[in-house]
Amino acid sequence: MGFFEKLKAGLSKTKTAFVGAMNDLFRRHGRIDDVLYDELEELLYTADVGVETTEYILDTLQQRVHEKKATEAAQCREILIEILCELVGQAEPLHLETTPSVILVIGVNGVGKTTSIAKIAKQLKESGKKVLLAAADTFRAAAIDQIAIWADRVGVGLIRHEEGSDPASVVYDAAIAAKNQHADVLIVDTAGRLHNKKNLMDELAKIDRVLTRELPGADRETLLVLDATTGQNAVIQAKAFKEAAKLTGLILTKMDGTAKGGIVFSIRRELGIPVKFIGVGEQAEDLQPFSAQDFVKALFEGEHAAAKEEGETE
Repeated sequence: MGFFEKLKAGLSKTKTAFVGAMNDLFRRHGRIDDVLYDELEELLYTADVGVETTEYILDTLQQRVHEKKATEAAQCREILIEILCELVGQAEPLHLETTPSVILVIGVNGVGKTTSIAKIAKQLKESGKKVLLAAADTFRAAAIDQIAIWADRVGVGLIRHEEGSDPASVVYDAAIAAKNQHADVLIVDTAGRLHNKKNLMDELAKIDRVLTRELPGADRETLLVLDATTGQNAVIQAKAFKEAAKLTGLILTKMDGTAKGGIVFSIRRELGIPVKFIGVGEQAEDLQPFSAQDFVKALFEGEHAAAKEEGETE
């Protein structure tokens, strides 16, 4: 099964809960009225689109319905799909042009941070890149051992210190090793402790100074890993991390285990940060660069055609 088919299968819960319910809603309403808008608002909340983005969607929808002089529910549905597609935005690939380039990965316990690092390392290695990992999440129990296991499985180098070591010291050694070993990409597993934001900010600032000094001019990505099953809580978490770090992208994991895929629509609008990877399974190939076109196609495939056909027959 190719990734697009896995993506379609992984989004099945969201498609059933959100798109299916949306279709039922517009099918029950022949014409556009206030009741339709009220029920749509409730549906968007249920799909974890979020309050701010839901308000934007409804305001934009009503404006375009008015501009197009639409009166039928089927026309409203087609306009809604257009707005949702626009919200997803365009995909932004990793920017890793320099040698070495650096990827900092942040995330709280349980979101799939270490496995995401391993999957990205495997993909980069298979594309011909020489990859080096740095175990700079030195405070989490067993974090170093966990990433060491993955480094061995993937077949990439790892720079590690003892548990409780200074993360910036690990990054310093990793930066030196990356230069000496002519690594193409250095991936740093950093801490994700949100309970003390100042400590996290100080730690990341120290790592930033080390990288700026040792790898001046290196392209750098700072990716936050979020568990999609937590819905709007993931958006709240991302806002907190955004205050502590200069995030360049998001990794959304566990999309196959949730009906709350609506967060994809709110993330870009509310955070201004692109989704760069999306995960729909446990295997290495189940984490892939985010394609807005594939996401929309997997979620709404056939919806435009269905909307037009229904609008013409009513």
